[in-house]
Amino acid sequence: MKRLILAAALAAAALPAAALAGPAAPAVPGEIAVSGDHKPYLIAHAEGVQIYECSAVAGGHAWRLLAPRATLTGENGQVLGSHYAGPRWEARDGSVVAAARDGGVTVDPTAVDWLRLKVTSATAGPDGDRLTATTYIQRIHTVGGRPPAAAGCDAGRVAEQREIPYSADYVFFKAS
Repeated sequence: MKRLILAAALAAAALPAAALAGPAAPAVPGEIAVSGDHKPYLIAHAEGVQIYECSAVAGGHAWRLLAPRATLTGENGQVLGSHYAGPRWEARDGSVVAAARDGGVTVDPTAVDWLRLKVTSATAGPDGDRLTATTYIQRIHTVGGRPPAAAGCDAGRVAEQREIPYSADYVFFKAS
């Protein structure tokens, strides 16, 4: 048994530092770059919808974002968790992080903005704490998700909801 433990320790020590590091920080516009002592540790691809509601606003009517609803998957296609109102991200182990917009930039006018979100709370789940170390989240590589055309929201459609398909990559950062 001691030989097995020693062999495992030696094998781990022989791994290059890059093999132990998390994913590389993506190239992003400066408005959403995460600076300081934070490094990415998880990248999840999201497929889902942005849910909008027609609302009365000063001077007329507009589509207001209610919530996202998306499934998060890893590079291997396995489900990692979900993304929903709050905004919140929940891992399969039940750990949850909530975050608030900290920066944004329009990269593609046909897609929702790329964002930097600062974590406001994190809780462990019944089966683990995968997301609890998260400090920042970036939403990048967005496709779709923009609100419906303004002309489709009027007094006769107040409270009507529309689900607009979107996809994005979420990069989870933690303190290094």
